[in-house]
Amino acid sequence: MYSQFNDLNNRFNLLFPGLIVVGTIAAAAGFLSIHYKAPVMLFALLIGIAFNFLASDERCAPGIEFSSKKILRFGVALLGFRVTLDQILGLGTNVLLLVPILVISSIAISWLIAKLMGRKYLFALLTACAVSICGAAAALAVASVLPNWKERHRDTLFIVVCVTALSTFAMITYPILFTVADFNDIEIGILIGSTIHDVAQVVGAGYAVSNEAGDVATFIKLLRISMLPIIVILIAVLLKGDDESRTISSKAFPWFALGFALCLVVNSSGYIPLLITGFLANVSQWFLVFAIAGLGVSTSLKSMMELGGRSILLMVLQTIALLGIAVLAVSTEFI
Repeated sequence: MYSQFNDLNNRFNLLFPGLIVVGTIAAAAGFLSIHYKAPVMLFALLIGIAFNFLASDERCAPGIEFSSKKILRFGVALLGFRVTLDQILGLGTNVLLLVPILVISSIAISWLIAKLMGRKYLFALLTACAVSICGAAAALAVASVLPNWKERHRDTLFIVVCVTALSTFAMITYPILFTVADFNDIEIGILIGSTIHDVAQVVGAGYAVSNEAGDVATFIKLLRISMLPIIVILIAVLLKGDDESRTISSKAFPWFALGFALCLVVNSSGYIPLLITGFLANVSQWFLVFAIAGLGVSTSLKSMMELGGRSILLMVLQTIALLGIAVLAVSTEFI
């Protein structure tokens, strides 16, 4: 017992300096987000990048790496407390069938766009999932089960920055665009929930139109989020037998994805008080902020800029493709 406690204490002492760094960045990001009404993850990224020099500090490196990997996986698992099965089933049969089809179609088309632009298949898959499912959270979850590659941290962070920026732009422009196009509030809610990448921006855009549009947009977004563990497990299983993947890294089964599904079922049972589920949902959010702060510290701004304008154009085209698929589905009354 004593030896186990001693090992735990040594482990904590090893991680503590890095965790303090990441925690301070996360707290600063939260403060700025509240006062300047901007996405907390974006602030965590920007502040983290400013402290990139600490990534090479032997005292801080273990805690920073722990935040960007282990804490990330707990955060993704706890995302299940943001949605219930009743909310998903309440969307109706058509939506339950067609939203997954939209997500899968978007992933396929986004991946194809990336390949046509000459991007490596792992980068293409990561951008496709980030755009099609739930933005930064999807990028982090999918990246954790992909094989390692040389610029993995840089690429993941770049995608998180782009997808967050695109979500913010969409939050401002999509409500205006859909209103001018003469969609009704329910259709606008479906379109917003189907096309904007991050949850916070979906909520902001939906309720900027009306309460009805906001409710529908939120439910559609939650359905997209519920597909995350399925996609993550599928990717992990498919890449497990890939020769190129095996030469790069051997990945463990993504238990955190099953954790997401378990949390969703527990949250749907009705036995857990709303106060506790709300608290756990907030813990999930802050775990993801910690993870992004850790990624920010791990990646230099210079290395991100090496990806260039073509990578930004890629994600813009993928976002437009997702928008086109959703508008087509609503216009033809598939949903």
